Amino acid sequence: MTQLRTLFWRLILISLLPFTAAQGESTDDARALVVTIPQQLHSNSAQSNYFHTLLQDALNHSKSDSEEIRVQQIDRYLSQGRMLRELNTGNSLDVVWTMTSVEREQNMLPIRIPLLKGLLGHRVFLIRADRQATFSNIHHPDQLRQLMAGQGSHWPDTGVLQANGFPVMGTTKFEQLFTMLKNGRFDYFPRGLNEAWVELALHPHKQLAVETTLMLSYPAPMYFFVRNGNTAMAARIESGLNAMIDDGCFDKLFNSHPTTGKAIERAQPHTRRVFRLENPALPEKTPLDVPHYWLDFSHPTTTDGDPRAETHH
Repeated sequence: MTQLRTLFWRLILISLLPFTAAQGESTDDARALVVTIPQQLHSNSAQSNYFHTLLQDALNHSKSDSEEIRVQQIDRYLSQGRMLRELNTGNSLDVVWTMTSVEREQNMLPIRIPLLKGLLGHRVFLIRADRQATFSNIHHPDQLRQLMAGQGSHWPDTGVLQANGFPVMGTTKFEQLFTMLKNGRFDYFPRGLNEAWVELALHPHKQLAVETTLMLSYPAPMYFFVRNGNTAMAARIESGLNAMIDDGCFDKLFNSHPTTGKAIERAQPHTRRVFRLENPALPEKTPLDVPHYWLDFSHPTTTDGDPRAETHH
């Protein structure tokens, strides 16, 4: 069955090659294709390396023998809000990766294969290093609701937290969040398991730490997105990702990369008190019924953050 599915995707790709080559910057020799992605901040460089590698590998799985493909960053940094607008209205970006939402799936074309297996929705906290005792004494979501979280203003996570009754202070400037936390503007900065330790290491002089006892959990798939109408590129990336899943390359990258598989080992999620939250912005077409797309954590110490909350892994 796996071999048949792989063959099916390869036949689809052969039919798409003349069209996908026209989507990026191409040259007449060797059918070269340049696929542009956002420029990354230093704080996001290790995480971005995972997505850059995943995209390059997916495109390599979908290319013809004579085709050359290069994934490269654009020459300027864009905030998340500007990046998403640029994807659909400008000409500089071909692919972005971000957490999905109903609004984002209306404005862009998603490739509905969770790039992190839902890891982004398992969130630990960056806190000030001297505040661990405060969080160690939290055993119910209502206690956490007495504290202020910090998030990016344009992030879907901000809406998730607010919908579940958690106060949030937002800003559009990502790097400013670390300084605001250090200065006590808010109490904790929820980060995906793939993000927290990388970002902590990049801010060694801010007296921050990763909180050791708690975790929030909600369905939060991160996808590759292309602009609306770019169905050829979307199909190409989807087929390449499926080929990687079939031949084991997807899991090999996920399990070995320091911001994904290695981060799970470090986080020890099974030892934490977990508060499950609703994600009201989760689109109906989210593939929750495809088990191999998702991590499966068993949480014996889980507490619902909302009586209506459901957990999907």
